[in-house]
Amino acid sequence: MSADVTLKIATPEDAARVAALLAASYPPLMAAGYDAALLAAALPLLTRANPALLSAGTFYLAEASGGRLVGCGGWTRERPDDGEVVPGVAHVRHFATHPERLRRGIGGALYRRCEAAARSGGVRRFECYASLNSERFYAALGFASQRRIALALRPGLQLPAVLMARSI
Repeated sequence: MSADVTLKIATPEDAARVAALLAASYPPLMAAGYDAALLAAALPLLTRANPALLSAGTFYLAEASGGRLVGCGGWTRERPDDGEVVPGVAHVRHFATHPERLRRGIGGALYRRCEAAARSGGVRRFECYASLNSERFYAALGFASQRRIALALRPGLQLPAVLMARSI
């Protein structure tokens, strides 16, 4: 990761900046994995900053000099789809890197921050609902694909994804 990037814990006040980053990142990156019609329906939901994540203390921002947001990502003990908590298991959530800053170590640095914090909190396994285009990123971090899943974004709208997991 470049020296001009620092990591910090997100707060609810960061919602607009996180939404802007997601809106810059997800459309071009997800286009390779999904049909345009599905993305047109899904992106307005996927690019919203999640208030619960921003309040959790386990969601991080990568800021370049001048405060420009270039990455985000975090983890929760609660499973994203149903809120279930399984002792020792946590869930990687809402990672994004600005398209202009890809492959510069930002996503990896955010992941390592998440892993260190989760491990110190007793987590021994991470799970992730990876979008089809992000499967390679998570595999490079040591995650293994478990099975294909469909994420219910709202009634009648499902996003194909991959359940991935790794021990930490």
